[in-house]
Amino acid sequence: MPFRPTSVQELLLQWYDFRSSKFGRALSTVSRRYINLPNRPAGLPFSDGVLVGDTLYISGRIGLDPATGEAPESIDAEIEFLFDGFQAVLRHAGMTMDDLVWVQVYSPDVSLWQQFNAAYVKLFSREFPARAFLGSGTLLLKGRFEMLGIAVKR
Repeated sequence: MPFRPTSVQELLLQWYDFRSSKFGRALSTVSRRYINLPNRPAGLPFSDGVLVGDTLYISGRIGLDPATGEAPESIDAEIEFLFDGFQAVLRHAGMTMDDLVWVQVYSPDVSLWQQFNAAYVKLFSREFPARAFLGSGTLLLKGRFEMLGIAVKR
């Protein structure tokens, strides 16, 4: 039967028991490194990535032109900027696209799936990570794609 705390006190006691267990102590000692690329706009309320142990969590990235800070007119250019930024976060963690295990891509226009895939498949020299390509509402800054992922250092 699953644990169902009857009070806040009982819940806190269970949490304390977990934290003081061997597993809980191991989790609390895993190193964290917050990755922020040098050319990122100031004031963003998130990190470009967070490396926890050997696992990198990459925030959603949009393919903005670094010179203008806007999505380019060309879909191919936007895809290239997106991948360049994504790979930069991986490089800062000492990883490559082949270290990705999970990728999620949002697009307000799912008919762009094939064009996106044509460029995406060229980024990997090994097996592809698990991935979802999801239809979305309007993305920030008029982006056509937003990509996020998880990588594990080999």
